[in-house]
Amino acid sequence: MHAAQVSSPTFENTPLTKVALSGGTFLGRLTGEDRMDLAAEQLAAGDRSLVYTYFAEVDGAGHRFGVDSDTRRGQLMYADRLVQRLAEQLPPRSALYVTADHGMIDVPFDEEHRIDFDEDWELSAGVALLGGEGRARHVYAVPGAANDVLTCWREVLGEQFWVASRDEAIAAGWFGPKIDERVYGRIGDVVAAARDDVLIIASEREPNESAMVGNHGSMTPAEQLVPLLEVRS
Repeated sequence: MHAAQVSSPTFENTPLTKVALSGGTFLGRLTGEDRMDLAAEQLAAGDRSLVYTYFAEVDGAGHRFGVDSDTRRGQLMYADRLVQRLAEQLPPRSALYVTADHGMIDVPFDEEHRIDFDEDWELSAGVALLGGEGRARHVYAVPGAANDVLTCWREVLGEQFWVASRDEAIAAGWFGPKIDERVYGRIGDVVAAARDDVLIIASEREPNESAMVGNHGSMTPAEQLVPLLEVRS
């Protein structure tokens, strides 16, 4: 089996690449066209080949400018042309699967939709560390305060978020059918996932993330249900 991934050189040594995409040869190319052409070459390099290629610009444009922005729509159109370019070069008996890792929603820039943890004394009470991202927060409580934090977050966030304890979230299957012991402690004492188009930002400690227009990470259909396109040669 010949295995390779063709992506931006920026991703070659990132932790995510090492954890999720190890085991094949990494080949970095800057332009989308170069990636598609090289991906086709790598598919033809062995009798049995598995090639992964990634185009990050759609995601980046959504975060910076929003899902409905002209910039993101332009990147989607460009990605469509890249898929066509690769599909037209597929070796015989090949299958091309085109998908995304998540969807995204736009969140308005006002206090109703962006709840600032750094400015909210109720949400920050008893919290040692705030983790996760705006639409899926992991909350790590100071020792002995987990139940109080859970109660407070439920009261403050109301129906805008699904709020659960670590054990409740695991039992509900939020993290899959089985959790390894080494992963258990990494899950927050409290987990809050957005139902509506809202965020829990941290304006002081996470200024870049707090400025994003498009966001993802929760369990709404817009974020979880993404298309899968199959092309066979």
